[in-house]
Amino acid sequence: MLTEAERLQAVEQLLEAERTRTPVLQLSKTFPHIEIEDSYWIQSEVTRRKIEGGRKLIGHKIGLTSKAMQASSQIDEPDYGHLLDDMMIADGAKVRHADYCVPRVEPELAFVLGKPLKGPNVGLLDVLRATEYVVPAIEIIDARVQNPRKIYDTVADNGAAAGIILGGRPVKPMDIDLRWVGAIFYRNSEIEETGLAAGVLGNPALGIAWLANKVAPFGTVLEPGHIMLSGSFTRPVWADKGDTLHADFGPLGGVAVQFV
Repeated sequence: MLTEAERLQAVEQLLEAERTRTPVLQLSKTFPHIEIEDSYWIQSEVTRRKIEGGRKLIGHKIGLTSKAMQASSQIDEPDYGHLLDDMMIADGAKVRHADYCVPRVEPELAFVLGKPLKGPNVGLLDVLRATEYVVPAIEIIDARVQNPRKIYDTVADNGAAAGIILGGRPVKPMDIDLRWVGAIFYRNSEIEETGLAAGVLGNPALGIAWLANKVAPFGTVLEPGHIMLSGSFTRPVWADKGDTLHADFGPLGGVAVQFV
């Protein structure tokens, strides 16, 4: 476990890395005795300072939802991060590659809540009843910590959250079988990844249930109007300057972003 001084040192390092677009040495190397509780404390403090500086909390993201990604990180559950208003990007927008350290992109489904979700004991049906609509999304993930990262580094770094693009056709969660929502993910004109939303814990709505229960001990409620990124069902794709990333969700439409 870290001391308070060490936790605050880590917070400053991550804030500086984001300001300078230069990843810092892995926190797991700087602080070999770091624990997952430290990482979530650091994430929360970084987020608190940003909100204090004028940003607004608009939701959460869930990551490491597939068995393969959990095994690679040597954990047995997902992780989460906070979404802030300055992360929102319009569908089809051009973003500056220089605004990120080492950006990658992932297709996923975003759940927009119409009712609050408060754990514990939130289940699949609770999520479906509370969700106003589900919409295709691309998440930009970024590493403010050098690779290779351990789970402690990723959690402290807000689950690598960096950008959110919503697009396509919003649908009611009961109107489709969420497990069978698929995506073809293009970089420029080439298919990089394909996948089914069932890759997220068997049903992406279960990712939202996991989050509601995970944050319940802290008194956190998932709020109406908030966006919940349920987790990617493909591997992340690198984004280089000049690349256009396009996720085709079939009947749900598409969503795209270009790096310039």
